[in-house]
Amino acid sequence: MADIKDPENTILMELKGGTVTIELMPDLAPKHVERMKELARAGKYDNVAFHRVIEGFMAQTGDVANGNMEDNFNLRAAGTGGSDMPNLPAEFSKVPHARGTIGAARSANPDSANSQFFINFKDNDFLNGQYTVYGQVISGMEHVDALTRGEPPANPDRMISVKVAADA
Repeated sequence: MADIKDPENTILMELKGGTVTIELMPDLAPKHVERMKELARAGKYDNVAFHRVIEGFMAQTGDVANGNMEDNFNLRAAGTGGSDMPNLPAEFSKVPHARGTIGAARSANPDSANSQFFINFKDNDFLNGQYTVYGQVISGMEHVDALTRGEPPANPDRMISVKVAADA
């Protein structure tokens, strides 16, 4: 079990292998942290697929519009959608995209992040200053490392549930 310092700013993500505990960074990226908590509390991340899992790079999920479809054919659309809320402005910082950091996925427009995010498998310094970092895995990274690879994977792993620790 992780040592949870701030339950209101900690996410508990259930994967097939176990719990991934994510410490959010509201001081760095308050809008992104608030969005993740809002979607988690609404159950929007539950059963959403990891639609892009690239060996030696990162695992991407969070397409709440398309990522929870059971028909894997439709998962090809995963990665193109977000929530029904407005996009978020970039909240870039000096925090590096190190192993286990949570980054906001977006299109070419820096202010297009919405619900999708990625977890870095390794230090990805080339992303620094270009994508918002707003969390860090503090335990359970081995469960992220075990995700099925692919773009999208033939049988993608899913976030079984995503909760704010204060509510768990």
